[in-house]
Amino acid sequence: MKMVVVELRLATQQPIEIIDITEQVRKHCRDSGIRSGLATLISRHTTAYVNFNEREPQLQLDMLTFLKRLVPRDGDYRHNLAPVDGRDNAHAHLLGLFMNASESIPIEDGALLLGEWQSIFFVELDGPRTSRALTLQFLGEG
Repeated sequence: MKMVVVELRLATQQPIEIIDITEQVRKHCRDSGIRSGLATLISRHTTAYVNFNEREPQLQLDMLTFLKRLVPRDGDYRHNLAPVDGRDNAHAHLLGLFMNASESIPIEDGALLLGEWQSIFFVELDGPRTSRALTLQFLGEG
């Protein structure tokens, strides 16, 4: 059994941003040498997540609109009265209730087993941020 751990570093530019990381994760999967196993991705943040969905520009705009409407940034949130890091980011924490901090993807023949329309997204909910981290763990047989 072989295990490879990689840290993917990202900078975000927008308050809410959906970044396609599929090709980066595929490259790290190939580089890991794992032929059969499992890839696990985990965001180490409470206001940024990992998600599978379709990469289509209009749908991605719909996703941003949906998130902004679901939990407005300017809502009356108690967390914003005394934020621990000086950021009024209660909306980002609340949106996170509907997202996953981690995802797992089977690896077969050295490739991620994603559906035809599936892409892997890093979802920033409290940007912009100069440094975000996503840990990728590849576990299996070489």
